[in-house]
This record gives sequence, structure tokens and C-alpha cells, in this order.
Amino acid sequence: MLVRDWMTQEVTAIDVNATLQDAIIVMTEKDISMLPVMESGKLVGIVTDRDVKQASPSDACLLDFQNIMYHVGRLHIGSIMTPDPVTVSPTLTLEETAEVLMENDISGVPVVGSDGKLQGIITKNDVFKALVALSGLSRRGVLFALTVSDRPGSIKEVTDSIRGHGGRLASIVSAYETAISGMRDVYIRAFNIDRDDLPQLVTEIRQKATLRYMVDHREDKREFF
Repeated sequence: MLVRDWMTQEVTAIDVNATLQDAIIVMTEKDISMLPVMESGKLVGIVTDRDVKQASPSDACLLDFQNIMYHVGRLHIGSIMTPDPVTVSPTLTLEETAEVLMENDISGVPVVGSDGKLQGIITKNDVFKALVALSGLSRRGVLFALTVSDRPGSIKEVTDSIRGHGGRLASIVSAYETAISGMRDVYIRAFNIDRDDLPQLVTEIRQKATLRYMVDHREDKREFF
């Protein structure tokens, strides 16, 4: 899954010479928390709601309305933005993008093409949406959390049992980081399983792998083993 498939393409940006007041108005009207800053069509920085809050008068009760408006109306975005912001390519994968966000402790990044032009913006929320879509959660099926031997065919043995009970696979995700050496943790989400068949299916799966827990999203039931 690539950034270009999940980014927001219609990006609201702001000119480097705009004022803090302009940024406040745009963020409020558009209900956004991040603004790419442009100069002559080129991305030169980024300003977030945190930057805006830090630049705003910290104790408004000591200032009258006129002075507040004077302050926010004369402070230029170029003086409060983060210059040369972290960016990602539209062909970067979502996993790589999530790593960038975590390593830099940021909530989103501009997406810049090979030509240097701003193509969009992608945020943590976009990554979360993609994760939910990728997981197949909307199918409201059954999630099986397993630990299997790290050998060819170990996952297929389990999925064959699921298919044997009419189940259709929505997603399969595996991880080595949480498993002991020689094993791997696997998360299989399937739907169209007859709930009357679940007990027998669970028995079959436990003969082939270590079943740690099962979540039935349709019935909102959780069983731990």
C-alpha cells in the first residue's frame, strides 16, 4: 500500500508571507492542524496547530482584543514555521511512512514528487485508516491469534482448516518480533464462518498451532486459550 493511494491530494497550503491570523482563520475554517508553507510554488516549511498556539499570546487576559489582533496580524508564518520539513515520496509504502512519523515524532508529512512539487499530505489518521482497511475489520469476521512454527506451510495448514469450514480469508499478518526463536506470531481474520462450526474449527486449529486468543467481531466475543 503506497502513500499516493491514501494521502490527501487536495492540500490547503499557506504562503510564507501570510500572517499568524491568516493561519488561524484557515485552520479553523478547514478544521485542519497542519499547513504546508509555500514560496513561489515551492514547499519551504510547515506550520502546525502547535506552532500557532505557541506563537499566540500566552495570557490573553492581559491583552485587550485590539492588541491581540495586532499581534496575530503582524507575525508572519515564515518566522514560526518549521523550515525544510520532513517529506515523503508518493511511492513510499505506508509501513515506511509510519516509521518516518515515529522516528521524527510528528503527526503528518507533506508528500513531494520527484519533480519537487507538493502532491499531498499524509497523517497518522490516514495510516490508521489504511491499517483498518488492510485488516479486513469491516467484514466483522473472526480473528485468530496464533503462534506457529517458522517453517514453510505452517500457516497454510491453519488456513486450510478455516477454508474447510467455509471461511474466507480477509487478512493474514505475521510478526517475528513478538515470538520466540523458531516461531512466529500470526493473526488471521476470516469471515463467512458458520458460528456453529467454531468449536470444531478451534479444535482443529489447536492441533496445528498454538491458539492464543480468538475475537468474534460480529458477536463481540473474545476467548483466550
